[in-house]
Amino acid sequence: MKMENAAYGAGSIDNHQRRDFLLFHNAEGAGGKLVRRNGLRRGIHGLARGHRQRIRSFRLQQPAEVAIAQDPDVIFTAFGDMMRVPGTQGSPLEHKARGMDVRIVYSPADALKLAEKNPEKHVMFFAIGFETTAPSTALTLMRAKAQGIHNFSVFCNHVTIIPAIRAILDSPDMRLDAFIGPGHVSTVIGCRPYEWIAKNENKPVAVSGFEPLDILQSIVMVLRQLKAEEARIENQYKRVVPWEGNRAALRAMAEVFELRPYFEWRGLGFISQSALRIRESHAQWDAERRFDIPGVRVTDPKAAQCGEVLKGVLKPHQCKLFGNECTPEHPIGALMVSSEGSCAAYFNYEHRKTAMVSIASAA
Repeated sequence: MKMENAAYGAGSIDNHQRRDFLLFHNAEGAGGKLVRRNGLRRGIHGLARGHRQRIRSFRLQQPAEVAIAQDPDVIFTAFGDMMRVPGTQGSPLEHKARGMDVRIVYSPADALKLAEKNPEKHVMFFAIGFETTAPSTALTLMRAKAQGIHNFSVFCNHVTIIPAIRAILDSPDMRLDAFIGPGHVSTVIGCRPYEWIAKNENKPVAVSGFEPLDILQSIVMVLRQLKAEEARIENQYKRVVPWEGNRAALRAMAEVFELRPYFEWRGLGFISQSALRIRESHAQWDAERRFDIPGVRVTDPKAAQCGEVLKGVLKPHQCKLFGNECTPEHPIGALMVSSEGSCAAYFNYEHRKTAMVSIASAA
C-alpha cells in the first residue's frame, strides 16, 4: 500500500472520534519510538517492551541473586538492555561497578560459549523476553545438555503474550478499541492464538511490521474494521509472520519449558500461567533449582501509574511521576526503564519536543 493510499484508507471516519489502540510493538522493538518520532501518538498506548520486556517483576536483585553474583566463581550474563534495570539493591551495572563479574552477551549461546571458555567458573544467564527470545534460550539449554556443559545455568524469566492481553482485556477500566499485534512474537507463535480476541472480545487485531508504513497500514486495517463494526485478525506482516507460527521454535520451547502457575507483572499484578519455567528434564541447568532462588515481590511504587497507561486510562505524561521523579536517566516505573517502553518513548519524542516549544515561546 502506498503512503497516499494509506492516508486515505480510513475513509470518512470522524476525525474527532477517538480510537485507542494497544501497540504491542513497545513490547519488543522500535514501534514505540517510530510512533512517537513520526507523530502517530494520538490514541496509541504501548505495552512496555516484550522483546526483553519490562513490565514483569524484576527479581534479579533480591538478596539471594545478589549473593550468587557476588560469588567470585560466578559470571552473571544478560542482554545489554537489562544492565540499567533497577532492582531493590541496584542495577546490574551498579553491581558491576562494585566488583561483581557482570557481562553483556548478545545471545544465550554467547553465555554458553563463555562457560566453555571458563570451565573453572559458573556462568548464569538471565533469560528474559516473550516468545521472541524463548526459543533461543531453549535451544541453548538443549545444547548444554547434549554437550554436557554443567558450569552453565539459566535464570528463566520468559513470559507469554496471550495471558497479558487477556489480563488487560479483563480489567474493568480497560479503554482500548483494538490491538496492533507484535511482529516478532508472532513470527514464533503465529496469528492463530489471537483469534479469541476478535471472536470473544470483539476487538480488531492487526499483526504489524516495524517500519512506519507497516504501522500506518496496520492502523488503517483496524480503523476499517471499527468503521465496519467488524472484528477479525489481519496479518499485515505476511512477509515474515506465518499464520501457524514457527513450529520448530514452538517444539523446542515445549521440550524445554513448562508454564508457571502464576507470575507477577509490573503494572498488571499476578497473571496465572503467564510465564515459563524450565522442565525437570533440564533441571541441572535451572539456576532457580541450582541456587535455590526464592520468589520475592518487587512492585512499582504506588505513585507510578504504569497499569493505567497500559490499559489506556492515562497517557504517559498524566502519570504523577512522569518527567519529574521518573525519567529515562532515573526510571521508577516499569514503562520508563527501557528506551523502547511507552513512557520513555513519549518522554524522548513528545515530552521533550513540547518542552522545547514552550522554551522557544517563552524566549
